[in-house]
Amino acid sequence: MHLNDITGAVVDEAIGIHRDLGGDLFESVYETLLAAALEQRGLRVDRQRPINFSYKNIHIKDGFRADLIVEDLVIVELKSVDRLAPVHTKQILTYMRLANLRVGLLLNFGAETMSKGIKRVVRDLPPSS
Repeated sequence: MHLNDITGAVVDEAIGIHRDLGGDLFESVYETLLAAALEQRGLRVDRQRPINFSYKNIHIKDGFRADLIVEDLVIVELKSVDRLAPVHTKQILTYMRLANLRVGLLLNFGAETMSKGIKRVVRDLPPSS
């Protein structure tokens, strides 16, 4: 499956969940529902996957937890807030960098419509030497 297919499936399911249930639930509920919907589509989804990293021989285990990682390619961070703040983008970029992932989706189920609550984030990876 290609990245666009994966992100398309995530967005489709998020829109359906938001349309059916609205934006008044907790993030954990949306996470559970979205993961189950994606798994029903045959996608591999990890929930609350720990993101470990090291700095100068200091190893941080479970430093962060990604809400969802789909097919080991796309990180999905869910929110249920009135509006996204710059810190939310910074959060997903940090997770993407530490998990060495290039594409992420920041989904705000608290937005008036799901289409207003979707932010696709792409991180450029340094060229391999």
